[in-house]
Amino acid sequence: MDKRSACPALDDRIARLRQLAHADSRLEGVLLYGSWTLGEADAHSDIEAYLYIQDDHVADFDGLAFLAQLAPLKLAYTNMYGILAVVFDDLMRGEFHLTAAGPGIDEVPTWQGMVHLPRPDDAVLLDRTGRLTRAARQLAEFRPPEPAATARQLIDELANWTLMLAHVLARGETARAHALLHTVIAPQQLQLCRLLRDSTAHWLTPSRALEQDLPAADRDRYTATTAAARRPEVRTAASDSWRWSRDLAAEAADRWTIRLPHELHEQISDLLDGTR
Repeated sequence: MDKRSACPALDDRIARLRQLAHADSRLEGVLLYGSWTLGEADAHSDIEAYLYIQDDHVADFDGLAFLAQLAPLKLAYTNMYGILAVVFDDLMRGEFHLTAAGPGIDEVPTWQGMVHLPRPDDAVLLDRTGRLTRAARQLAEFRPPEPAATARQLIDELANWTLMLAHVLARGETARAHALLHTVIAPQQLQLCRLLRDSTAHWLTPSRALEQDLPAADRDRYTATTAAARRPEVRTAASDSWRWSRDLAAEAADRWTIRLPHELHEQISDLLDGTR
């Protein structure tokens, strides 16, 4: 394999996957995604791939047995998203989608705007028919989200979820408020921030490479929204979070001429202040 990354172990595992896939006639195609395909792989990266199985062999393809040929497995199970997740003996993680080739390859072009493969021919490890390569090449151009409509959606999402956060805090559910703040609200804030900073390469995982992608002032605002799951700290973080959301919303409104629901925003502020 010509392409090498900062992780030789990952390069070797991908080369081994290519070899095994070509030797297994039940596979029509194999497509990599994730950090390796973006040129961002390092010693902590995973191996992530779609295994496109010939439609008439889906029932008899043993994904676990196939992956055990890559390296000894310490863990293998189907995760909450229906993906075969494994941990190899060197603690490298792997995620493998076992997918019928017919409908699965047809779906690849629909990933535009979500998945970016800057070098699609490198991402395709196996393609017996040419279908997968043609599909993957449609993901070669990076397509950032449409700014105005996306900003409008995120502003509304942040108002809705922060209102829920205020109600949960008022009820006294500190742990639930803490989870809501960090798992629902923060990712949407980071997406809106990335949209405003023209830094949308890591859109689906907006906290990825945050330290390199966003200015220090934005990183400080994000840090102020984090807290331990103790009531006074969560209350303070919730208020700081909503102030940042409102600042981001105002900036977006000025840039893309978005009309903000100011009365609702003030009511949410008042409700959060009442939880102190």
